[in-house]
Amino acid sequence: MDFLTWMETMQQRSEENLERRMPSAGIAPQRLHTAMRYAALGGGKRVRPLLCYATGELTGADPLRVDNAAAAVELIHVYSLVHDDLPCMDDDVLRRGKPTCHVEFDDATALLVGDALQSLAFQSLAKNVPGMDAARQLDMLLLLAQASGSRGMAGGQAIDLAAVGQSLTLSELEFMHIHKTGALIRAAVLLGAYCGAPLDAAAWVQLDHFAKTAGLLFQVVDDILDSEADTATLGKTAGKDAVHNKPTYVNLLGIAQAKEKAAELRAQAHSALAPFGLAARRLGELTNFIVDRSF
Repeated sequence: MDFLTWMETMQQRSEENLERRMPSAGIAPQRLHTAMRYAALGGGKRVRPLLCYATGELTGADPLRVDNAAAAVELIHVYSLVHDDLPCMDDDVLRRGKPTCHVEFDDATALLVGDALQSLAFQSLAKNVPGMDAARQLDMLLLLAQASGSRGMAGGQAIDLAAVGQSLTLSELEFMHIHKTGALIRAAVLLGAYCGAPLDAAAWVQLDHFAKTAGLLFQVVDDILDSEADTATLGKTAGKDAVHNKPTYVNLLGIAQAKEKAAELRAQAHSALAPFGLAARRLGELTNFIVDRSF
């Protein structure tokens, strides 16, 4: 199967997987459930679930065993987007090509949507998986909790908010994005790995290095796209980082050096995957997709 066909197949699987876990809009409280479905379904590239499934292939995991992890990491991501768009955060009006959750509904509903999606993520990951070792599932829950909390995504967002209008060094900027964006990308990769055959210590270190590199790569490319692409292409407000005077790789390094940084990180990611050979084919293709995406 070529990469585009595989990606479309896995994106459709991810959509159906999320749909199955969403409360029906007809179940009380209907407005909250309608808003949850609005935020989570029918949009997005599903990069994090794709990484889960790709790493599951590397470790020989049955996709049925990856479904819980793929849903959980995407639900955490969507909750973070809903909260990130709120007036008290980035105050954005467009996400995935449609009005943001708080614009379509209201601020209070959007806040509850994020809370409920976060809870649903851990509910999904805690579900029984035939043949899955309970201790391994606990490790997966711990990994996702750490990636989502104050030492991960939420902490990175706090650093980001505090950095508005500030000049950060490259190391400070990377520290922020290792947490804000990178922690959940890393979790997506490692959660997929947990669903398959155990890796030895050396292979685990190699995969973890790839995951961390891919997280930074995703953010560098995001900064470049925010600077160069238009709103219609992105499906979200273009140029908002500059408007909000946020530190980015582009305003720190300039567009040319930011692209060089992306190229360096892509090379590092492929190098980290090299010992896995063809088993890491999809992860390598996703690395290229992260760099080459324009939507």
